[in-house]
Amino acid sequence: MTAYWITTYKAVHDPDKVAAYATLAGPALTAAGGRFLVRGVPEATFEKGEATRTVVIEFASVEAAVAAHDSEAYQEALRALDGGADRDMRVVPGA
Repeated sequence: MTAYWITTYKAVHDPDKVAAYATLAGPALTAAGGRFLVRGVPEATFEKGEATRTVVIEFASVEAAVAAHDSEAYQEALRALDGGADRDMRVVPGA
């Protein structure tokens, strides 16, 4: 079943570290089978919605998304991020 990796950026502390992370993370996640569906700040929010940067990546399965996260290439990206942002990350199975 398709799964979605959803990340929201709660705070950015170091834009340079976020940029270094993005340079490594994008290729690592696409190489692991991810397909970026959403990258950006909301155009509209409702109820208690927050205008925070949001990223949604589609994977073939929850297992594929978790394997992408655990891959050495993505772990290298996380090392580059090194506290540069506070993020909420989750993997959710498709409906």
